[in-house]
Amino acid sequence: MKNYLKLFAAILLIAFTTQSYAQSFGVKAGLNLSNMVIKNDDDSMDDIKMNLGFNLGVTAEFPITDLFSFETGLMLNTKGFKINEKDELLGETIELNIKTNIFYLDIPLTAKIGFDAGGTKIYALAGPYVGFALMGKVKGEVTYMGETETESENVEFGSDDDQAKRLDYGLLIGAGAEFGKISVGATYGLGMANMSNYSDNGYKENHRVISISLGYKF
Repeated sequence: MKNYLKLFAAILLIAFTTQSYAQSFGVKAGLNLSNMVIKNDDDSMDDIKMNLGFNLGVTAEFPITDLFSFETGLMLNTKGFKINEKDELLGETIELNIKTNIFYLDIPLTAKIGFDAGGTKIYALAGPYVGFALMGKVKGEVTYMGETETESENVEFGSDDDQAKRLDYGLLIGAGAEFGKISVGATYGLGMANMSNYSDNGYKENHRVISISLGYKF
């Protein structure tokens, strides 16, 4: 964890010493819609649903020219997925609901291009991100013959096959609009890190996150 915070501090220091325009700082919060691509060499799971979560953090933007800027920050993001299945067992319907929520501390490192459109700044951004899992929980619920059983457990992180990796990284793309100090934007996080230690038959898990956020610049 300390290594990622050092990386973030170094990026900010470089931006402070190299840019010639006034930097700006802000806060951002919004909703996440996340799921996960789970597949192996032969098949992929197609019953994974979007999971509703949130994003919250601070941002820093360092203009390079009137058109281009570099944007980073420190974001708390929820990632995960849901599985909802129904089947028949002995003539009765059995329903299974599983929800996985993992809290990540993400650092976006994006290039941003923006232009004025009648007093409103329209922008697009793209670049990598790195993330570190803080904690997670899996909740399961089974309903059968009118009775419901619920169970939950913490996500374990480590290097064993039944544990998850903490480090996530990938590509961010997005767009939005700025109205003075207020901004509205959306990003898509394409996770490129395999979050699973289990790798038999090419098994892998990758995050996908759609984020919609409202921001304020100081």
